[in-house]
Amino acid sequence: MAQESMSINGSRFPFDPGQTILQVAETNRIRIPTLCYLKEASPTGACRICVVEVDGARSLVAACSTPAADGMVVHTESPRVVASRRETLALLLASGNHNCAIGSGRENAWSAFQMRAAASDGGEDLCPAWGDCRLQDLAYHYQVEGGKYPRTGTRYPTETVNPLIVRDFSRCILCGRCVQACNEVQVNRAISFGYRGAAAKVVAGTDVPLKESQCVFCGECIQACPTGALVEKKARFVWRPWKNRTIRTTCPYCGVGCQQWLHVQDGRIVKVTGVEDGSPNQGRLCVKGRFGYDFIYSDERLKTPLIREGDDFRGASWDEALDLVADTFKTIIEESGPDAVAGVSCARSINEDSYQMQKLFRGVFKTNNIDHCART
Repeated sequence: MAQESMSINGSRFPFDPGQTILQVAETNRIRIPTLCYLKEASPTGACRICVVEVDGARSLVAACSTPAADGMVVHTESPRVVASRRETLALLLASGNHNCAIGSGRENAWSAFQMRAAASDGGEDLCPAWGDCRLQDLAYHYQVEGGKYPRTGTRYPTETVNPLIVRDFSRCILCGRCVQACNEVQVNRAISFGYRGAAAKVVAGTDVPLKESQCVFCGECIQACPTGALVEKKARFVWRPWKNRTIRTTCPYCGVGCQQWLHVQDGRIVKVTGVEDGSPNQGRLCVKGRFGYDFIYSDERLKTPLIREGDDFRGASWDEALDLVADTFKTIIEESGPDAVAGVSCARSINEDSYQMQKLFRGVFKTNNIDHCART
């Protein structure tokens, strides 16, 4: 049986049953812009940015939720499609506090452009997502400026009562990506849509602050948010994409091996995100992996082994410290037996190190007194 195929922008491509127009396009490196679409989550077709023109269809269809069909002819950037996207973007820019104004030649310098954008925010700072906002990127791409429609007033105050996540409802476009990230990707089910019409918002629990809900602060909602509605509190107004460099590394907190991007600015980590295509986490991180990087800059961090002498500690070399520990273990086991010692393996160790530690206690010390601190 011949494989089904469809035409996109004049070229014919085969596809597998069940694929959407967007998936076929992405497979063949054809760009269709999206705002609400989240990989590995159910497509909703809510934002209407990914609309395309299909020959024979009465209206434009959402590429993310429309199944591909044999013989289908699709146009991704026709005049009708571009006009629709521009109109949608104009409405989104008016739907809240979005200072995504694009350079139009009216400013004499980039700094003047920034000042004008900041002024629309009612403050001295640019939007915290400036330069890393999908809505802004699309506004630039399609040359859409705010101001075509009256801006919707801010109905809900910004939530800043927890130490990790800022929820700015004035910048929320109700795309639903955060809800899907929480419910379908991380499966925490801490947030959902609440209220209706103009009063609609993303709520935690029964519309309580995040810290009073089931939220575990994994931060997956931040990584999914395409605007400045959800931002890391520690990185807010500090991290800017053009100021930092990214370094890929492995999360140090457990043996899973989650892949991270460290966003480094002036020699310090200012933000951590998950590597979207990195195994085994595929972009997901826990609260420790995403937010727990401050400890490396602590003034109380130990940088050398310490040996107690009376009520004080003195610095020592690794050889001296390890010899002291080994000799003390031998003495305890000789005097009181092997069950007088016990070990707790560190959760930040790789699985191989934890395995070696239990072999040390069971095979060398002859005791089963071994545990793992992740159980706490």
